[in-house]
Amino acid sequence: MDKQYFTALDETLYTARLANGLTVLVCPKPGFTRKEAYFVADFGAIHTDFTLDGQHYTVPAGVAHYLEHKMFELPGRDVSAEFASMGAMVNAFTSFDLTAYYFSCTENFDPCLRLLLEFVSTPYFPKESVVRELGIIDQEIGMNADDPGTQVFENLMKAMFSAHPIRVPILGTQNTIREITPEILELCHRAFYNPANMLLCVVGDVDPEGICAIAEATLGRDRPICGQKDPEIHEEMTCPAAKTEAAMDISMPTFTLGFKAEPTGRGENAIRQEFIADLAAETLFGESSALYLKLYESGLIDGSFGGGFETSEGCALLSCGGDSLYPEQILPEILSAAAKIVAEGIPEADFLRLKRSALGRRIRDLDSFDSTCFRLCAYYLSDYDYFHFPELYETIQSADLQTFLARVVRAERSCLSVIYPIEEEPYV
Repeated sequence: MDKQYFTALDETLYTARLANGLTVLVCPKPGFTRKEAYFVADFGAIHTDFTLDGQHYTVPAGVAHYLEHKMFELPGRDVSAEFASMGAMVNAFTSFDLTAYYFSCTENFDPCLRLLLEFVSTPYFPKESVVRELGIIDQEIGMNADDPGTQVFENLMKAMFSAHPIRVPILGTQNTIREITPEILELCHRAFYNPANMLLCVVGDVDPEGICAIAEATLGRDRPICGQKDPEIHEEMTCPAAKTEAAMDISMPTFTLGFKAEPTGRGENAIRQEFIADLAAETLFGESSALYLKLYESGLIDGSFGGGFETSEGCALLSCGGDSLYPEQILPEILSAAAKIVAEGIPEADFLRLKRSALGRRIRDLDSFDSTCFRLCAYYLSDYDYFHFPELYETIQSADLQTFLARVVRAERSCLSVIYPIEEEPYV
């Protein structure tokens, strides 16, 4: 295994690529009793078009999430109960870009790891079970439809993007999930749930070589052919719509305002652009910013307001949101505040304080094994070793933030999603 020591973080990372194609990352934590393992498929909600064995396929929206649900079943066995009997907590999630299965434990780590690798790599999709799961996912979609926070974001994605699959919710829709069959689940599992398209990450007091031995013994040494995802869809930087609105049973309007940004891509420069955008968001929207204070004192926002930068494969956006009686009035204020930062710059002391704060938060996040596993996996899939992040922050200058804000915070790149209370006229 390749061993790297990161002086700035006092962290060690072991990396290996097994004969079957599986990438293994191990971050030892000597003396800790807790251990965490992530088994990640490079397959998420947006990957509905791909080629396998020379044939092109388009699968229904929501299939990655449906597949996640079905993986917790083995013939005649209850996977969750088996983990519980060993004192472990197991769970999973699907994002736009990936699907992750993970567990944490303080004992029985080796058998838990074998079980994780076994159930995720075993396709078992009896028709009656697949049909039964439809009702469960249908309920999830219904719950999301009743959640204003989810709806204001999903409506924004539909209005901001004309072609990118981020327009469709991760869970799919009540129509698309009814198109999912056992055969489609098996196809997606065969295309993307094979070791060469997966990543195993472990954090804890473990033996890195032992992790590799368990993985190879459980998954075998064969390296099957992976599915090839379709190329990223090009999106214009202007938004198809400037505003989208809906009405729900809420007490006051809630909104999300987004600004389209260029996709960051992969590799070190892409991650640097992400860090720049994160810092720019904090400069513009953060609780200590001039804009936040002005909006709060004028009654345009309350304590629910916040913002940030989000990326997915092939798209990115700067966004802010919260509750407001006057959401229409916020865009002009943001455009004005961003233009002032671009024209006048950021005081060096403020910028250095902002950068130190952001770096400190990332370092503190490493105290969480769950956060460490997730970030190591997500950034590795973007071709970046996450533990290099302190060095990357050193390269960022305040002018980088000004350049980002000048390019992205523009009226033609913006879209406002608002949910108003039922039977209320929009506030003006």
